[in-house]
Amino acid sequence: MKKTSLLLSLLALLVFSFTSASALDKEQMIKEWERAKAYTQVYLETMPEDGYDFKPSADIRSFAQQLLHLADANYSFGSLASGMKSPFERGAMEKAEDKSKAATTKMVLDSYDFVINALKGMTDAQMKEMVKFGNRGEMSKELVFAKAFEHQTHHRGQTTIYIRMKGIKPPNEMLF
Repeated sequence: MKKTSLLLSLLALLVFSFTSASALDKEQMIKEWERAKAYTQVYLETMPEDGYDFKPSADIRSFAQQLLHLADANYSFGSLASGMKSPFERGAMEKAEDKSKAATTKMVLDSYDFVINALKGMTDAQMKEMVKFGNRGEMSKELVFAKAFEHQTHHRGQTTIYIRMKGIKPPNEMLF
């Protein structure tokens, strides 16, 4: 009897957690991307011009390359999820010759605008549609946007050490 009761309690908890943990709605996702753009802009502003080519180690990306890689992915993920054609070839941002503070900032912030506008153009039904995600199989367009968000957060976070190594206090977190 105790085992049955425990099992039913666990099952009820599991069902409750799945039904109450719904994905972000589209409007909340747009707000989160707008917040992420503002946060990334603070990172771009914090690093001085002479830090854009800085590499903490010779075998990793420079500060500019990290953020331009983030921009490349924003275009790639946003295009896949929305069906909008990216204005750039995959990898074009990171390969850009001009990696100055002004050029990098513009390219990175424009990539956020692309994702935000892609989200704004989507319907709830479209967000649930499935797309092929490389060799990882199919996933919902909503999940592609979530993966893009995780990716940009990861690479922005990596640049914190670049800023610290230049002797500058990195931006405070902007969770809200």
